[in-house]
Amino acid sequence: MPDMLTVKCPTCHKIVIWQESSPYRPFCSKRCRLIDLGEWAGEEKKISSQRNISEIDDWSEISDDHDIKK
Repeated sequence: MPDMLTVKCPTCHKIVIWQESSPYRPFCSKRCRLIDLGEWAGEEKKISSQRNISEIDDWSEISDDHDIKK
C-alpha cells in the first residue's frame, strides 16, 4: 500500500488524509473551512506584499467609465 499523503487542517491542526473521501481538504470539516473563510473576509489573514497598493501607478478607485454621462 502506497504512503498516504496527510496534511494538518489549517484551522484546528487535525490530520487530514488527502484523498477524494476528504471533501473539505485541506480542512478537516466544513466548519473549519468556514472559520478560515471568515478570517480572510474579516481581514484577519492577508497575503503580505513588499509594495503598498498606493505605490502601484496604474491603480485607481475611479473606474474607466467615470466620464460616462447618465
